[in-house]
Amino acid sequence: GRRRPAKKSKGKKILLWTGGTMALVVLAAGTAGYLYLQHLNDNIESLPDDGAGTGGFQKDQAINILLIGTDKRTGSGNEGYGDNGSAGHADTTILLHVSKDRSNATALSIPRDLIVDIPDCPTTQEDGSTKVIPGSTGVRFNQSLGQSGRTPSCTMRTVTELTGVRPDNFMVADFNAVKTLTSAVGGVEVCLAKDINDPDSHLNLPAGKHTIEGEDALAFVRTRHSVGFGGDLSRIEIQQQFLSSLMRKLKSNDTLTSPSKMVKLAEAGTKALTVDSTLDDIGKLKDLGLELGKLNTKNLSFVTVPVRDNPAEKVKATVVLQEEPARQVFDMIKEDVSFTEVKKKESEKEKKEKAAVAARLEGEKSDPSEVRVRVLNGGAPDGSAQRELLYLQNEAGVTKSENAGDADAEVA
Repeated sequence: GRRRPAKKSKGKKILLWTGGTMALVVLAAGTAGYLYLQHLNDNIESLPDDGAGTGGFQKDQAINILLIGTDKRTGSGNEGYGDNGSAGHADTTILLHVSKDRSNATALSIPRDLIVDIPDCPTTQEDGSTKVIPGSTGVRFNQSLGQSGRTPSCTMRTVTELTGVRPDNFMVADFNAVKTLTSAVGGVEVCLAKDINDPDSHLNLPAGKHTIEGEDALAFVRTRHSVGFGGDLSRIEIQQQFLSSLMRKLKSNDTLTSPSKMVKLAEAGTKALTVDSTLDDIGKLKDLGLELGKLNTKNLSFVTVPVRDNPAEKVKATVVLQEEPARQVFDMIKEDVSFTEVKKKESEKEKKEKAAVAARLEGEKSDPSEVRVRVLNGGAPDGSAQRELLYLQNEAGVTKSENAGDADAEVA
């Protein structure tokens, strides 16, 4: 494919689902549609995948798309976001797996602070030559992009090294994608359990339901200091909530039956995207969009790579794999297993177990006055056993209970 000058990409990743529908809308407009398609085609920017991908998605196979957002500040109105002077690291990364039968999909979030090994990366330079950028051992995942001149193809290689899944294609979207796409669909609904006031992301919203777009939408997906534990994992959770809501809005009749919204989406999407060179024209994006459009978003599962705090650090800043759970997740994706179906089976199993416990508790019960209880203090404050005894005798009716003093050993 052709190489265009790289758009300086830097944000989130949310427009992939609309590509096919947008292309079909303009195709239906005849000659004018054709000219508009050419315009959209010129909007698309591409970079080589350097052989890191499979060569592009296939219609009769499962699809794996690597969606990348970076922390670069370029773009109108984005000076206050990201890290000043950043080379554009992999700030937000999702491996989107769509099943072979298109019945389900899994969006796997990869924490930017996950410690990984980055392999050697053959990388196409601006002059067309290839340079091998040396790998790094035991570094943050986000360094797979931007650091030392690494491009998205190196992030692809790092994902393959980490998960065993080789992506078909990559897409990088900028901060403006969040702002323009949410505005194009008339906003996205989110629900906050508590007030959020995060001066770093510029988000200030009270608890409750909100329809957000533009700057508020960008602030929402970037906030982390005012949610959860204030780290990247908390931000991943809020991004997943946002993406789930956006997917539903993109697939809604309100969006799909509105030519004006679809044109806005087409314009915003093609301007915001940087794709790999096997996916560098609107026709290929249309074909991908048609495949993704077959999916019922109810069967889209959001999953985060299982991690734990890095035990080598006193001040917790990075995370490492929980090896066994992570391998199970990676294997499920490689083997095209539906996370939705697994969750359904687990839920049904839990319901059966709860029903079995409830059934065992049914039947005749002894009168409390016939139950004997010995209370021992195994390490609680003095008087705890006596207080429990008084409760049993005076409120629970267990009159044959006794205070047996201290246990032989402290009970954990």
